Order: sequence, then C-alpha cells, then structure tokens
Amino acid sequence: MSDTCTILVLDDEPIVGERLKSLLLKEGHLVEVYTDPLKAVGRMEEQEFDIVISDIRMREMDGIQVMKHVFQKSKKTKVILITGYATLELARESLTKGAFDFIAKPFKSKEIRTTINRAVEALKGNT
Repeated sequence: MSDTCTILVLDDEPIVGERLKSLLLKEGHLVEVYTDPLKAVGRMEEQEFDIVISDIRMREMDGIQVMKHVFQKSKKTKVILITGYATLELARESLTKGAFDFIAKPFKSKEIRTTINRAVEALKGNT
C-alpha cells in the first residue's frame, strides 16, 4: 500500500470538512467531504475508504452509528471520531467500539496529521 489513502470526512459543520480536506489534500490523500451522514453512508456503500473521519454529534445519525456501518462493510477501515463535546466517557465508548482514535475539537493540524500517519502505518500492517 502506498501512503496515499482514500479518506471520507463527515462533519455537519462545513468549515471543519473544508479545513480537513485542504490539509489532507496537501498530504497527498484522496478526500471526499460530506455534511450529511445519510449521504456519506450511501457513498460508503459504493466505495470502501481507507480512513473515515467522522464527527460524533450530528442530527440524523451519530458518529458511533456511522462507525458501526463502516465496520459492517470493512473491518480494515480506520475510523477517527472527532467532537466538540469531548468527555472521558465518550472517548472510552468510541475506542471500545473500535475507533482508531478520538480527537477533541478544536484540534490542531499537527494532531490530525499525526493521527492520519499512524492510521496509514496501521493500514500497511493489514495488507
């Protein structure tokens, strides 16, 4: 596997998706951004992504539900959950249910880059 990954970003705040897309494109990844969890899940039915970055709190579907959907389709996809409502309980629940990592908003670009690089390395180990 090369270091280029397909990444789906899901956040109901458009500015978060735009910021992440810009950062991830600079890193050489292929990125799709969604603000609607139902559309993102529909897209995941069409294509398998290497990494999914999802907000936890959204109206139609939360990030834990999105993660369950991802894992029904692909066990190797790395899911990174982000939230502006970080609590220790939520982080623990996310990680025990299979999230690769949990990041609190506002996050720094370096933090996302480091987490993505770790996910890429983990994906290499799965091939």
